[in-house]
Amino acid sequence: MANLKLYTYFRSSSAYRIRIALNLKHLAYQSCPVNLLQGEQKSDEYRKLHQQGLVPTLADGDLIINQSFAILEYLEESYPEHPLLPESVTDRAWVRSLAQVIVTDTQPHNNLRVLKFLTGELGIDEQQKLAWYAYWIRESFSAFESRLANSPVPGRFCYGDSPTLADVCLIPQIYNAQRFDCDLAPYPEINRINEECLSLPAFHDAAPENQPDAV
Repeated sequence: MANLKLYTYFRSSSAYRIRIALNLKHLAYQSCPVNLLQGEQKSDEYRKLHQQGLVPTLADGDLIINQSFAILEYLEESYPEHPLLPESVTDRAWVRSLAQVIVTDTQPHNNLRVLKFLTGELGIDEQQKLAWYAYWIRESFSAFESRLANSPVPGRFCYGDSPTLADVCLIPQIYNAQRFDCDLAPYPEINRINEECLSLPAFHDAAPENQPDAV
């Protein structure tokens, strides 16, 4: 029986992807909300768990893991039932590379602390902030959409007919893009996969509005 605690914030896309993965793997966990807007991530107590003061953090018994993709890999290796990576080494690499389009090339540009820096220290206005956000969505989603057209295993999801780490990482970024009113009409495959995923309880139950700390 897993003894998992997830330190999370309902709107954090990084934490959202971990919630999806835990649900897809049928792993029970305790949700430990960390309110980013109130600065709880900067407390001395939380920094003992995550020195950068970020979410998510996963505790598995006495083991503490930071960084969402490291957590996803840990869950895949430690709890191999209901796998989120395909069997083939080459297809695993393809799924990982799709996921990294989001984890490495999209979300870091558009997360809360970056947006706060832009509007705070750099003094850009709201319209400029939204233009920044939309630019990085266009850059990444255009590439993602193109790669989906060349999937080695086409199907309902990013790879075949079962969700993988690519879907786990994509769906939270779509949620955020919609929240910031980005135009997603140019990405029919991304939109189709989003509908497929959100029809599954694992994705629905992980959504921000369904979290205990949602406000």
